Amino acid sequence: MNISAAPRGGRRAIVVASAGLALTACAVGPDFKPPEAPQVTDADRAYTPAPMPSQTASAPSPGGAPQRFLTGEDISALWWEAFRSEPLDQLIRSALKRSPTLAAAQAALREARASYEATAGSTLFPSVSGQLSATRQRASLTSFGLLGTAEFDLYNATVNVSYTIDAFGATRRELEGLRAAIDYQRYQVEAAYLSLTANLVTTAIQEASIRAQLQATQDVLDAQSQTLSIVEKQQSLGAVAYTAVITQRTQVAQTRALLPALEKSLAQTRHLLAVYAGRLPSEAGLPEFSLESLQLPHDLPVSLPSSLVRQRPDIRASEAQLQQANAQVGVATANLYPQITLSGSVGQQSVQTNDLFSNRNFTWSLGAALLQPIFQGGALRARKRAAIAAFEAAQAQYQQTVLNAFLDVADTLRALDIDADALRVQAQSESLARESLDLVTRQYALGAASYLQLLDSQRTYQQAKIGLVQAQAARYADTAALFQALGGGWWNRPPLPETTGHP
Repeated sequence: MNISAAPRGGRRAIVVASAGLALTACAVGPDFKPPEAPQVTDADRAYTPAPMPSQTASAPSPGGAPQRFLTGEDISALWWEAFRSEPLDQLIRSALKRSPTLAAAQAALREARASYEATAGSTLFPSVSGQLSATRQRASLTSFGLLGTAEFDLYNATVNVSYTIDAFGATRRELEGLRAAIDYQRYQVEAAYLSLTANLVTTAIQEASIRAQLQATQDVLDAQSQTLSIVEKQQSLGAVAYTAVITQRTQVAQTRALLPALEKSLAQTRHLLAVYAGRLPSEAGLPEFSLESLQLPHDLPVSLPSSLVRQRPDIRASEAQLQQANAQVGVATANLYPQITLSGSVGQQSVQTNDLFSNRNFTWSLGAALLQPIFQGGALRARKRAAIAAFEAAQAQYQQTVLNAFLDVADTLRALDIDADALRVQAQSESLARESLDLVTRQYALGAASYLQLLDSQRTYQQAKIGLVQAQAARYADTAALFQALGGGWWNRPPLPETTGHP
């Protein structure tokens, strides 16, 4: 139907119904203001009560180089490349394409966007619908001053338009909340990305640590087995009592008993690494990691507190929830005020199809409705109070999220500083224990040391060796934890491609 050909009254109906789009007013309720970052005046005490050193201690062992803290330095989006492991880099890139967790987060983001578009489409623009109908009717002729009834067909072709004016901003506040929901899901995607990459790195480090502990335990077992051979020969010559043989065999058995638990942990760690990578535990091709295949990053960026609150995905997601709660206060406030709805229709009506669209059968209508809540039993004001309380809860949750973020950074910085000292002490302890074991072993072979001295030296060296491996792994793991605590550099890369969660 040609609208321009409609009579003047019909055109007026369409224009008036559409004019609601131009009617705007202020939106009631509080405008959202992002929370301010924590104010820290002393840069040296940004995260910890005592100033952090400019660099950590060094240790005379592999992975014992000092690490420098670079305050205010930005973080690379590919932060894991600092460990200089090509297999690790390839594994992470593959996992980002295959991870079901990341795919689920991206799907939730698409859902939030579609929800916004659906609500915006149904509220920002007039609702226009077309209707065609044909009915068979039997009507009384009494209203026309005639007796009897008449049967006839009635055909209708109508276009209906309706629009609710957003006079007090309820629609705008609702859409503001939905945009905040999109932001929340976007930061959930970034949180999933950060968690996935950090889990892959720390699990690879855990695998490397277990492999090193297995090797260290096997080395100790080999040395103890050699000592057992010596003790057995000495016992056969009558140089030592048989109890020495039993004691050494017990020591060998105890050390060998440590291997199954380590092998179990290694297998479970490999399975976990495969799942993080989006693979079945039985799939082949998963790289193996050792401490020697990883390089400890020497330069560690430390973000300023004002930057941290913009970098952490969990803080940004909590801020989006706070904005969403703020918007709901506006919606609840706007619902206390009148709602104005404009409606109109144009169409054709005829008892015959052949002249349905002739000008003489043109019909139109125009209407306006004002809905003012008068008595709702206090429900609307109670909903507003509930929305305010929800905002206050979201505000407290945001503050707690910020505190937890600063806690993560503070714990990790102190851990790195202490890890370096622990590695230095463990390296010295392992070196002295190894030197002592070599000396006592030679003395025992010459009869200058007792078997109890030898046994004690073996135990001390075993503990020192395992402790050294664990101290080395702790530096790697806490370094990865620092990159994660600072947000992981997601803001320095382009948007993520869509992940399907399939190979």
